[in-house]
Amino acid sequence: MAWIVLIVSGAMEAVWATALGKSENFSRLVPTLVFLAGLAASMIGLAYALRTLPVGTGYAVWVGIGAVLTVTYAMVTGAESATALKLLMLAGIVGCVIGLKVLD
Repeated sequence: MAWIVLIVSGAMEAVWATALGKSENFSRLVPTLVFLAGLAASMIGLAYALRTLPVGTGYAVWVGIGAVLTVTYAMVTGAESATALKLLMLAGIVGCVIGLKVLD
């Protein structure tokens, strides 16, 4: 169960990171509210998962999921370019996250 919560929390990290960028220094209400809700959900889920998972592994997986989803969303929406090298680096992060899970 902790791994599922950790994965969802990592996805919520991508939500709050994207909303933070769209909030324009917290001057836009809806993105600011999405940021706050995403941040709370992400942190609560991370805290829950770390009750049973090792902190180093859990945190690395959480950050990796959030980073990959944030960059992927930016590429899909056209806010960031998608290059073969970027996709290779993202695949590397995904591979490392899977490796950490397998080794746990």
